[in-house]
Amino acid sequence: MKKFIALFIFMQLSILAQSQEIIMLPHENSSGTLWEGKEKEYFSDIWQTQVVTNVSVPTMEVFRPENPNGTAVIIAPGGGLFALSINSEGKEVAQWLNKKGITAFVLKYRLVPTGTDGVKEVSEIGERIGEKVSPVLPLSIADGLAAIAEVRTNAQKYGIDTKKIGFMGFSAGGAVTMGVTLNYTAENRPDFIVPVYPWMGVIGAYVAPTDAPPMLVVCASDDPLLLAPASIDLYSAWLELGKVVELHMYAKGGHGFGMKTQGLPSDQWIQRFYDWSVSEGITTVQKP
Repeated sequence: MKKFIALFIFMQLSILAQSQEIIMLPHENSSGTLWEGKEKEYFSDIWQTQVVTNVSVPTMEVFRPENPNGTAVIIAPGGGLFALSINSEGKEVAQWLNKKGITAFVLKYRLVPTGTDGVKEVSEIGERIGEKVSPVLPLSIADGLAAIAEVRTNAQKYGIDTKKIGFMGFSAGGAVTMGVTLNYTAENRPDFIVPVYPWMGVIGAYVAPTDAPPMLVVCASDDPLLLAPASIDLYSAWLELGKVVELHMYAKGGHGFGMKTQGLPSDQWIQRFYDWSVSEGITTVQKP
């Protein structure tokens, strides 16, 4: 009986793995960064969530809604460029968006090479984090741009409107989001962006593009990494250009709240994104 149960579980897991739709993204490495071993996925006791580390080959997992409404969002999880909070800031976000008819793509962008536990490494690195991430961030941004180009090129395949492709990123993924926004071409320009508690310090000085896409910024005033002021500056940069921009700065929420339930107003940030996207004509409400 035990052997039968084990076989059944193995077969179900195999079916699940086969059902995943994974897109390999084109990439180059001009930084000289070298990775050893494959990417890792595990539950981090430090962060108390599932993470992916040591990503050297960028990929996207596709999450298709039952009734796509033409809108797409590429999701870049956070993790200090050492890891990806793959569930709370990735797959769970995609699943929520699917319920609204939005096609989602969870991006695994390239990360700092790490060993057994990338979360432990980033937790212990302290002020040297800038030195470690600087050669890798341009690669991560290139992966984000490649992701947009891939989705736009294959829009018909996924039932997507080529003018409704957005980019949403959390923390370090927010830095990737803004790196994409400051470096796009016509081919890989996001049609809207959603930086969620973005790590702007790693981006440095910037000038908002003259054709900047609509933007919704989400953050918490009590973010322990002190990301709130930079989020306000980002909002102001768009506002000064007269671009479409909205800011949700929650009094409480901390950092890395993603899809976690904390019993706070910040738990509803993704509903606020949806409300904003409908009001701006980015997405359409599906009929019941």
